[in-house]
Amino acid sequence: MAQDRMTGSEILIKALTDQGVDVVFGYPGGAVLPIYDAIFQQNHLRHILVRQEGGAVHAAEGYARSTGKVGVVLVTSGPGATNCVTGLTDALMDSIPLVCLTGQVPTHLIGNDAFQEADTVGITRPCTKHNYLVKSIEDLPRVLHEAFHVARSGRPGPVVVDLPKDVMTALGDYLPPARVQHRSYNPQVKGDLSRIEEAVELLAKAKRPLIYAGGGVINAGPAASQLLTNLVDMSGFPTTLTLLGLGALPASHKNFIGMVGMHGSLEANMCMHDCDVMLCVGARFDDRVTGRVDAFSPDSKKIHIDIDASSINKNIPVDVPIIGDCGYVLEDLIKVWKSRQVTPDGKALADWWDQIKGWRKRNSFGFKTKDDVIKPQQALTALNDRLKKRDDVYITTEVGQHQMWAAQLIDFEKPNRWMTSGGLGTMGYGLPAAMGVQTAHPDALVIDVAGEASILMNIQEMSTLAQYRLPVKVFILNNQWMGMVRQWQEFFFSGRYSESYMDSLPDFVKLAEAFGAVGLRATKPGELDGVIDEMIVTPHPVIADIAVDPNENVYPMIPAGAAHNQVTMSPDDEVKLDAEHKNDGMVLV
Repeated sequence: MAQDRMTGSEILIKALTDQGVDVVFGYPGGAVLPIYDAIFQQNHLRHILVRQEGGAVHAAEGYARSTGKVGVVLVTSGPGATNCVTGLTDALMDSIPLVCLTGQVPTHLIGNDAFQEADTVGITRPCTKHNYLVKSIEDLPRVLHEAFHVARSGRPGPVVVDLPKDVMTALGDYLPPARVQHRSYNPQVKGDLSRIEEAVELLAKAKRPLIYAGGGVINAGPAASQLLTNLVDMSGFPTTLTLLGLGALPASHKNFIGMVGMHGSLEANMCMHDCDVMLCVGARFDDRVTGRVDAFSPDSKKIHIDIDASSINKNIPVDVPIIGDCGYVLEDLIKVWKSRQVTPDGKALADWWDQIKGWRKRNSFGFKTKDDVIKPQQALTALNDRLKKRDDVYITTEVGQHQMWAAQLIDFEKPNRWMTSGGLGTMGYGLPAAMGVQTAHPDALVIDVAGEASILMNIQEMSTLAQYRLPVKVFILNNQWMGMVRQWQEFFFSGRYSESYMDSLPDFVKLAEAFGAVGLRATKPGELDGVIDEMIVTPHPVIADIAVDPNENVYPMIPAGAAHNQVTMSPDDEVKLDAEHKNDGMVLV
């Protein structure tokens, strides 16, 4: 019996269903009305109507990061597509698998400056992993299935599929995923065994080893995070995580020495500078981690595991490159380690840990409280204390000081529980991302740690939360400044606070109520615990406005262009170095 022909819109819905998609974040418009009509006539896909297309992409990012699945976006042509550019760039830099479906004018009008026409393929080429313009109904099923393959395979990333309106109304035949094989894109997942053996030999001889892991471990799936933990247990090596790698190793693990990088812990950065063998797993040596490249970890042999060959030797030359999926490579590395019965140098490792303990005594994330004002670190510490007993917590952030404090002070015991904009640093990311996370995990506690400046960038998505009864909690650290901008202006521009003060802020309690949410406020330390408790138990969307010290800065800090051992510590830090560590090479500014 011949297969019934389907419209392009019906083919699209069938392809999404066969790819395991259960929710689409989008906003309708003229070019995609045939698709929305097909959505109306089916019950397989759930559609979440956002309030601006940029919010749809960030919501899909939150969904993808918290589930490990591909997030899906559907927007119209022209401004609908161009509003997605920031989110697509964010997803590309942070390796988030997305398929963004954009409407396009009919094929015969392309190039004619038609109403709501834009060169979506040209505009998005630099900010996507790949993109397609579908000009024929015959190509549609293949392109859709290829898009999901490209988005989720290798180093994940966003893929755009541009869909002319006439292709969506044309009739064609459907092809299931099993009949579509990508001809050229098949990333290498197994690492070169000889390179893995070379890496084990280096690690076995290390006197001052360090494991440095990133978001690639989380992208490789929960099994990769467990394998990382197994390797840390076997080796006894100190381990640091990047901003996007938090949760790949439990924060409570005795070998975890904190986040590395510009605002990482003193012990993590000093280890990175002084180690003699560094195992980099699923991280890319970005500038916020390396600091001054020519002074980066000067005495170490470097092993780099990454599925993206272009990331290896891109920023930092390495001694042992291993191209492959972190999970597969860690599995083989552990097998080789066990087969060779590797025993690290116990005496050297003990001495190394003694040095690390000396750095840890500085308590580089420490802070002093005040009786009359809430410290931002105090607010997040109080929040973290209440989250430790819960297993169903997901945290997103906006971008700025609050983001760094959240990374420093909130403990992540599992992967996929921490969603933040790392590579692009996108203000406005956290609220729509939390919306996507809550959609994927309706019974979980989802909290967006925000700043009063960043939250206003996509505040309209509070309306989406209300429509779909998504009980996201927004925890604002309100210091009335663009905090990180102010901090840099204080440090590097002699306190000339040009356009960084947020005057005429809204009343966030009333704003929450206007959106049908619950508004809470704490202005004194004694009010903090009660507000946090009420926020957590409230079964509705909440905005908690926490008035914090406007003058607080994020410490420690490695200034741009400085080396890892050139660390600016908090002025409140009064702990003195033990005599045995006074000459260990630290340059504390």
